Amino acid sequence: MLKFAASSLNKKTVSLDKLKLSKQLVSAMTDAGYLSPKEIQAKSMSRILGGQDIIAVGPDGFGKTTTYVLGVLMKLKYSTDEAPKVLILVPDQERVLAVIEQFKILSGNRNLRIIGMYGTGGMEEQVLDLLEGVDIVVSTPTRARAIYLKLGLNLNRLQMFIVDDAEVIVKQGMQLPVCELARSAGKCQHLIFTTVVHDKLNQMIDQFLSLPTMLEVEDLGDKTAETHELLLYQVPNFKTKINLLDLLLRDDDVFNKVVVFVNTRLTAQKLGQSLPSRKPGDVAVLNPLFFDEAGFDHIEDFKETTESRILIVANEGSSNTLDLSGIPFLFHLEVPEKKEIFLNRIVKSADEEVVAITFATDMELIIIKKLEQSIGAKIPLMDLPEGLIIDKAAKPAKLKTSKENLEDPRGGGAYHDKKESNTKDYNYGIGQKAKMTMKKKHG
Repeated sequence: MLKFAASSLNKKTVSLDKLKLSKQLVSAMTDAGYLSPKEIQAKSMSRILGGQDIIAVGPDGFGKTTTYVLGVLMKLKYSTDEAPKVLILVPDQERVLAVIEQFKILSGNRNLRIIGMYGTGGMEEQVLDLLEGVDIVVSTPTRARAIYLKLGLNLNRLQMFIVDDAEVIVKQGMQLPVCELARSAGKCQHLIFTTVVHDKLNQMIDQFLSLPTMLEVEDLGDKTAETHELLLYQVPNFKTKINLLDLLLRDDDVFNKVVVFVNTRLTAQKLGQSLPSRKPGDVAVLNPLFFDEAGFDHIEDFKETTESRILIVANEGSSNTLDLSGIPFLFHLEVPEKKEIFLNRIVKSADEEVVAITFATDMELIIIKKLEQSIGAKIPLMDLPEGLIIDKAAKPAKLKTSKENLEDPRGGGAYHDKKESNTKDYNYGIGQKAKMTMKKKHG
């Protein structure tokens, strides 16, 4: 949290006044050490105060939680009604407590009735607390739904329905209680805060939102390291990942030495068995689970074996110091949960041309965002090649939004509009792109 000197108070007060907050909230913000409004706050506060539905997209630490806390405190009027006026849904107990703490910091001496609900302990005490009267409920979706079904949570007077860390809620599979609560609440203002937007998130919010305004902020900061050439393919599921990998690797003239990373040794074993092999010894596993599997104990043996073209490596149990020198293509079939594993492989340490290609599903986009923050650059998103067999999973309709990009449209998912200058009437397949890379290398 930023500190401030008394001499700079007037300057900060002017900056915070841009949010059109009350004097009490401006004072609470400065007392809490906020120098100036975050970009997401400056761009969204007038819309929140005006009652619009919004989807706010931005990285962690960009002030999304503070944004809606300020909005609630500005809009919430004193009342003796027992029913809550605001319902805030967050993924877990830790977030419930953090949001409540933020309300306490910014509400000052205001007599605010706020209740936190999460999955530990019985529901009876929470129901009794609700019956005594409450202004704001901060809860996990499953606990709020459970208490609502017991007729303990009255949504008839709700004015604001807020979903924070929406991408995490989707990842944890809590879309159903969110949708049921939103539909039960009836007409009110909806605020959605997330780090990424993807199909599954759209599928959830499309059930209760109509034409919200999308606000997006993104600041990758300074580039921290020189990396290999990075490419990203977004696919719907793991089976489509395998189909895409097989399609790309058919060009064995270009992809003549490849390492494919997956998360577990079991996945490595199954991939080694299912990935089509063009010739004997073409596909191998590093440190296979079973002694009779085709594989190598050391990556140097793979490098020296000309008939072996594709080596599958599990992140589980593998060393971060794995020597990948001399291998021109690295595939991340699965995105490592620990970003350090990924970063160690893609940071350029020698003067050699390497292409690092990542496949990501919707759920893995959260990790991709964190990786992009770490390297200070976007990973270029590639179009899926013609001829790719996409595993049949019904693709939900894209949510229609009134979209406002803050500054420039910078992407962040497969469903973001491209700037006109970035649209193209050509599309290099990965094989052609790789040939260009190899031509530069050997030319």
